[in-house]
Amino acid sequence: MDTSDFSKIKQAAGPFATAFVDVSRATENGEHEHELRVRAAAAQLSEQGADEDVVETVVRVLSAPLDRPAPVGRLVVANAGGVVLDEVATVRVDRPVATWGPLPDLAAWVEHRDSTVSFVLAVVDHTGGDVAVHLSDVPTALDAQRIQIDDERIADVTKVPVGGWAQKHYEVRSENVWRDSAEEVVEAITSYVRAGHRLVLLAGDPTSKGLVRERLESSTAEVVELSSGQRAEDGGDAALQQAIREALMQQVVQRRLGVVAELKERLGRGEAVAAGVEAVADAFVRGQVDTLLLDPSRAADAELDPSRHEGLELGEGVPQQPLRADQALIAAAVLTDAAVTVSPHQAMRGEPVAALLRWDQPAVGTQDS
Repeated sequence: MDTSDFSKIKQAAGPFATAFVDVSRATENGEHEHELRVRAAAAQLSEQGADEDVVETVVRVLSAPLDRPAPVGRLVVANAGGVVLDEVATVRVDRPVATWGPLPDLAAWVEHRDSTVSFVLAVVDHTGGDVAVHLSDVPTALDAQRIQIDDERIADVTKVPVGGWAQKHYEVRSENVWRDSAEEVVEAITSYVRAGHRLVLLAGDPTSKGLVRERLESSTAEVVELSSGQRAEDGGDAALQQAIREALMQQVVQRRLGVVAELKERLGRGEAVAAGVEAVADAFVRGQVDTLLLDPSRAADAELDPSRHEGLELGEGVPQQPLRADQALIAAAVLTDAAVTVSPHQAMRGEPVAALLRWDQPAVGTQDS
């Protein structure tokens, strides 16, 4: 994931309270269950020595009502100055987080966001299209455009031809309308692609999909055609929603497999890669890390002592004492604008963390060092 989401943390000083909690209230006893979860998080923070004011801040944010369908998870990071980070997502929180310490505890949120995909959904027909940009963990569109040709031109598409010269004239005018409609849809899609949403899911009328896809061939978009879905006012096409879920899952799998394949190749060559807590920490000191890979559970059990890595930047006021490796290395990634992704330890030669580097560091004593 892109750690720019955590940019607010860069200027914040610890200690931090971190809570990642299920804030759903959809069941019959939802309000009571939600209150119990918030109380449990507050109790854990207090037991770890969190300041009372900070605990109250976390409780206030977690208790705020949200008009969203279950499941809903909320991440809150707070310090003595108030709320540093407040994020909400459609996610089931099986392992709630409530920690107090010198660094935010972000690994569980990273694990969730690493499976989140931004995408453009375009449902098209001969008269236009519905184009929207989404995040896979948010139930509603972040932004949307509806392209609809005017009523007079729609009549050209829907009127019944009468044969002969009129038939040919009708066909030409209809094709022109279809092409114009496709151009307008492509313009809307392209505006989102340029904003960084490269995955485009294309649904609707087959001919219209073909016209749109043809016009997107020269763009940087990754276009996936869906076999289900038609334009509808209520958006309640169950088959379309299932097709979207399957396409997004495939994207997550492909993305992770791509990172693992890149890691394996670099490990095989011994170039532009680091594996293990100490090696990755040293790479952060040199500013080499492009992507941090971590196995969340393994990295949480490992320690990193920043006093052994002079120049390792972890943020204001972080003590020079052993810290949880996942927290320390994610903090280093945020401060150096490195990406973070989840990977099984088996892919990292059994290590809890690894890193893809921006450049190679020749070994000491080699000709290039």
